[in-house]
Amino acid sequence: MKIAADFSKREIVHSTTLPWVASPMIGVDRRALERVGGEVARATSIVRYAPGSAFSPHVHTGGEEFIVLDGVFQDEHGDFPAGSYIRNPPESSHTPSSEAGCVIMVKLWQFQPEDRTHVRLQMNAMGKVAMPEHTNIQITPLYKDAIEEVSLLHFDADASLDISPLGGAEFFVLEGDITEQQDQLTKHSWARLPINKSMSLKAGKNGAKIWLKTGQLIDVENQIARVQQA
Repeated sequence: MKIAADFSKREIVHSTTLPWVASPMIGVDRRALERVGGEVARATSIVRYAPGSAFSPHVHTGGEEFIVLDGVFQDEHGDFPAGSYIRNPPESSHTPSSEAGCVIMVKLWQFQPEDRTHVRLQMNAMGKVAMPEHTNIQITPLYKDAIEEVSLLHFDADASLDISPLGGAEFFVLEGDITEQQDQLTKHSWARLPINKSMSLKAGKNGAKIWLKTGQLIDVENQIARVQQA
């Protein structure tokens, strides 16, 4: 299966307009933002757990990264409420579930194979600092390695930002609305920008909060190759 699989193209997806598609596990549904592969895939998705639903125990051979958007996600490592940012590195395992139900944005098979760093953060409890030369935009760093950088950006009303990430970029709107070029992205919209393309962001009148990842597309061909070999 291929969805938004041409990484040389800019992609915009308004996830709330997509239908929910049942996964192999009863009570767990998905909205695909990008995907290369079958059930084992390099993928970015919105996943909804019905109350009392669960996945069977499994290993994330290619790693798993997710944000809890609503409700409480649970596994044997703890309870993770809305605002949690989790990185489960390659070869990690768990048994995910949600007693009350939850919605997450999840990315699979997008790690460096040698990565063994677990990250478990509650973003809503973290501080933020002003971006250099942008006093109306604040940043909360979440993760950084040799390939990629992940952060939250908090935009005041009508704040704007132009950046040119060399290794591509993607962002997901958590609050408010933001315009990229001529496209307005509202809550839970997702955008992906190709390598060596600039990004022009402007928040709406109520500001915006976005989850931003840069650099990761440098390794996308290797990520896909690892999926195909799995």
